[in-house]
Amino acid sequence: MRPRSLWKLIRVAATFAVLAVLWLLFSGSLEPAAIFAGLCCSLLIASISYDSFIEEHEAARNSIFPRLLPTLAYPFVLVAAMYASSAKVLASVVTGRVNPRVVHFRSRLRSDLARVALAEAITFTPGTISMDLDEDHFVVHWLNATTRHSARAGDEVKGTLEAAIKRIWV
Repeated sequence: MRPRSLWKLIRVAATFAVLAVLWLLFSGSLEPAAIFAGLCCSLLIASISYDSFIEEHEAARNSIFPRLLPTLAYPFVLVAAMYASSAKVLASVVTGRVNPRVVHFRSRLRSDLARVALAEAITFTPGTISMDLDEDHFVVHWLNATTRHSARAGDEVKGTLEAAIKRIWV
């Protein structure tokens, strides 16, 4: 089997697996007929829509499947970043010192999925909102901007989140 055909098969299988699990979760029925219908529908939809679910340039093992240990550690990194950011926002609100800015910066992450995860993590942390993501270019509203320099702003806004996500999706 050619590598391209193998990746196509892996993409269809990954899409099928997600759809089948969602069917089982949302159908609420463990009757054999319902499970069979769900698996058949999942396979049909996966064979048609796998290219939309996992794009061809993302079809590498490291782009699709996250590494286990960094994935398990990531929620702790995210919660720590959320608490640190919450303390900064609280201090800004109490003192009345805010310096809102829209900052632009780039990410070193190569996977689209990893970039989206970073954009969501930035939005989850108080004081920042991801406004736009175009390839590796982020536009973020930052409540307590300390610099206008894009590289330094990116380092401060991303914090440890980018490195944690990069360990998940190499």
